[in-house]
Amino acid sequence: MSNVLEVKNVSKSFKDYRSESQRILSWFGLKSKPIQEHQILKHINLSLSPGEAVGLVGQNGAGKSTLLKIITGTLKPSQGSVHIAGRISAILELGMGFHPDLTGRQNVYHSAGLMGFTQAQIDAVIDELEAFAEIGEYFDQPVRTYSSGMQMRVAFGVVTAYRPEILIVDEALSVGDAYFQHKSLNRIREFQEQGTTLLLVSHDRASIQAICDRAILLEKGAVIKDGNPEEVMDFYNALIAEKENSTVTQTVKEDGKVETVSGTNEATVEEIGLYNTKGEMVEFVGVGDALELRIKVKIHQDIESLVLGYGIKDRLGQVMYGTNTWHTKQVIESPVAGNVYEFIASFPANLGPGSYSIQTALTDQDTHLTKNYEWRDLTLVFNVVNSSKQVFAGSVWLDQKIEVKHVS
Repeated sequence: MSNVLEVKNVSKSFKDYRSESQRILSWFGLKSKPIQEHQILKHINLSLSPGEAVGLVGQNGAGKSTLLKIITGTLKPSQGSVHIAGRISAILELGMGFHPDLTGRQNVYHSAGLMGFTQAQIDAVIDELEAFAEIGEYFDQPVRTYSSGMQMRVAFGVVTAYRPEILIVDEALSVGDAYFQHKSLNRIREFQEQGTTLLLVSHDRASIQAICDRAILLEKGAVIKDGNPEEVMDFYNALIAEKENSTVTQTVKEDGKVETVSGTNEATVEEIGLYNTKGEMVEFVGVGDALELRIKVKIHQDIESLVLGYGIKDRLGQVMYGTNTWHTKQVIESPVAGNVYEFIASFPANLGPGSYSIQTALTDQDTHLTKNYEWRDLTLVFNVVNSSKQVFAGSVWLDQKIEVKHVS
């Protein structure tokens, strides 16, 4: 199956000249040496196949926006090429160039016209678009009166009025209310089922892992990771936490999953185990079973403070629950080299049947962004089975009751 998008050896540089006249001379191929050149993208190669959902992630300044502008044709690459099969729709900026003094309806006709649609085509979908946006009488009010969420509703309606071969969404779904986010994601999934390729740019781990088949990590203008969303997001999280003298390593475990470890190693997890009420280490647990997560931590260098955090992730890598000893007010002050501490977290396995993993974090405060002694994903894997509860669906077990009354 041929790809719908091919980015081949794309690089982009921006040049600074001593004067505008020298810049203009460079346009005509005349000698005019720039005083400085900023390389934003470096030899990017990637491809997307029909119906594939790909997440594009990276820290601010990694080159994501520049790459998207090149893909959508609003910016030319300095080197390389982009090949697109089919129509591409994109929300790259909130409001996508809406004129503040025009109404929502007028902006729809203007924006859709710029996208290549005829007035007859827009007429055919304008009522459906208005209903989808659900902004009521504001649809005929100036856009300057809109909230950011209302702008996103109309913008998303425009780019999805007709199903594109490629849909690019850049952070827009993080704006607005939860209801419309669900509605937008449902439309994206419908398009995917019909063959639309999705390129989703987001810092939201849950969105990337819930929607995408694959993730691409940009760092300093280059692709440094391309693969399974959980593995890429674990690496991205470690990259954010990486400080001077810290390292990021990824190891393939026996089950094929990739364990990501990062940190400066002043403190490390030495042992970890999941135990039942009999004190037995377990790998399979029943829904609702009482459990103890026991973690031994060793201090390798004197540090000011130690906080242990842990999280439970499902098989897609989404965090089901997480906390740390900063929030429970159990910070260890001034631990010294050689000290060993045991942390015991007790909780019921109120989870749906499936495979889960434990992630651990050793930090100095409530976040690993200040000091990251050790961050470890897939430290431990366990399975939940339902052998004693009523049949249920979902990720959590609720001890619920349904009352039925005959009222007439």
